[in-house]
Amino acid sequence: MTAHAELAHYRKTPPSTPSAPTSPTQTSPSTPTTRIDRPRPGDGRLLWRLARDSGTLDLNSAYSYLLWCRDFAGTSAVARDASGRPVGFVSGYLRPESPGTLLVWQIAVDESVRGLGIAGALLDGLSARVAAEHGLRSLETTISPGNLASERLFASYAARHGATLTREVLFAPEEFPDRGYAPEVLHRIGPLHF
Repeated sequence: MTAHAELAHYRKTPPSTPSAPTSPTQTSPSTPTTRIDRPRPGDGRLLWRLARDSGTLDLNSAYSYLLWCRDFAGTSAVARDASGRPVGFVSGYLRPESPGTLLVWQIAVDESVRGLGIAGALLDGLSARVAAEHGLRSLETTISPGNLASERLFASYAARHGATLTREVLFAPEEFPDRGYAPEVLHRIGPLHF
């Protein structure tokens, strides 16, 4: 498939509407010893490792994760095991031109605890906190084509919150400085009600 054909396929997808709204607390079971809270600067090195070990995320510099945990802790969340060690995280920020929109930058869960609903709990916990502190009308993220786990995660989030999910290409391959990039498809979920 050529890049242009691939772009045509991902250019716009009609909105999907969930069959019935469900409670934001209805997520997959998670371990009883996992808690969701704000990241701290000391978590940055461990979040960098989680991103590195995910196998799907673009790995940013270790320094950027330290800064993220300091400057964007209010719009990010960490899942901690019983010992307090981070086993998952979601990083995000409120869009400057649309402060009611939370852009989810990265989300990762340690392989040892995948399949326990931690990613969904991270998204639900973070969006509830952001809604309470800042107001939240919509959530956005970008997903590379073929990342089915992320597509399912965000479709499930939209269904749990009774929101519509739309998709369109945000950045085409030719907008990146190097060859080999797939399009970044924007997934927009809203309206959200908390």
